[in-house]
Amino acid sequence: MPGRLTDKLPARRTYPRRKTFGPDPLTSATSTIPAQKEPTVAAGQFLRRLFEIVFYAQFLLVSILTVFLTTRGFLSARRHHFHPAEWYPPLLSATGGAAVAAFVLQRLIQCSPSKALRAAFWLSPVLVLGVGVLLSCMDSVVGLVIGVISIISAVSLALYGCWVNTRFEYASEIISVSTASVSSEISCLVGFSVTVAVLYSGFTVCGIGGATAVGTTLDVAFILIELLSLTWTMHVIKNALQATVSRVEYLRLVCGVQMDCRTALRETARYLMGSVSIGSVFVPVSGVIRGSARAISTVAGDADEFLFSCADCYSGVASALTSRANRWGFVHVGVYNKEFAQASKDTWDMFRRAEIEVLIDSDLTGVVCFLCGVTGGAVSSLIAGSWALAVHKSYATELSLYAFLIGYFMCRVAVAGAQACVSAHYVAYSENPQSPQVDPIITVRLQEMKRHQA
Repeated sequence: MPGRLTDKLPARRTYPRRKTFGPDPLTSATSTIPAQKEPTVAAGQFLRRLFEIVFYAQFLLVSILTVFLTTRGFLSARRHHFHPAEWYPPLLSATGGAAVAAFVLQRLIQCSPSKALRAAFWLSPVLVLGVGVLLSCMDSVVGLVIGVISIISAVSLALYGCWVNTRFEYASEIISVSTASVSSEISCLVGFSVTVAVLYSGFTVCGIGGATAVGTTLDVAFILIELLSLTWTMHVIKNALQATVSRVEYLRLVCGVQMDCRTALRETARYLMGSVSIGSVFVPVSGVIRGSARAISTVAGDADEFLFSCADCYSGVASALTSRANRWGFVHVGVYNKEFAQASKDTWDMFRRAEIEVLIDSDLTGVVCFLCGVTGGAVSSLIAGSWALAVHKSYATELSLYAFLIGYFMCRVAVAGAQACVSAHYVAYSENPQSPQVDPIITVRLQEMKRHQA
């Protein structure tokens, strides 16, 4: 679309029947993106439109359901022995605590990535251990089981932090380099996204409380619907932010153009929500399968031939899924308005051609963002669980779990801007490793890895 970027950019190569955002930031000499066939584009457009409609439809229907549940819950609270004054304040306070943690982590990861990284790796096991102990103290079988799982997870996180300790320096450097030129507009955009997440979380809490007040089997289903909607919506907020910020940073790196964040956000909301909604469903699934495949491969080793073959097969499935659903695809979604699967495939193919796939696999940026989410979730869970344990013990387990989920997603949104900057940096490097505008830190790291392998 003309007029959205400056006239300094070279002419854009357009794809069939695709709404574009204007000039292509890559020249024909350096572009490695293959043209797509017409049936593929048509199918992708239909899928994007379908997911966009489904997302907005579920958002509208769940909003109506939330209003209904909240109103009904307050009207029938006394008849069902529900105490709103003891249920809502702990969870809403935990939501506020999660918001504070999110803004602190956002500021910390921009100003001091090294401190943010170490805080995420060393605070998350301690806080998760605290959540585990708290849940174990409650008179609930579910609380005891989840508490034991939390304690085991805390030990695992601590051991993992020790295992990857040698990669901390590079992870801090790549985050620092990628976020060094982040504008105040991007910071404001991230803050706005966190605020939206806080408001939507509070709205969801009202609906869950209304369903809890009545507590029938149908209301349990309503609570599950509320939680699923919260999960998808939070992922969409986070990934829309990633597509927007990565587009702005990519254009700055490749073209030296500083795009207006408000324009980028407006165009993301107008044209990209279908691809973002698709990615918000498949990227978490891909991440879980990829992580479990690594764990299985590590446990299986090569001692047992049967286990090794099973692990190898599962790793192949995870690798194929990753090539079609990965978070780096949001860069091409934002810049080129591509279908999500094609964007993921193109970025992953470029990583392979640039021979940085091993570096991508060992990068800790995603892990740092995940642990920031765990840290925020644990803080939120401790606030809600401790308060509920003091005023109404039977509410403590469920409020702790709801608070953890809300805190986790809120902090993931807060660090999504930094993650998007790192993704843009990797994609820009893979398209042109010799680009003078891309920091040489990736090249230096690749050389170090080759020396260690030799």
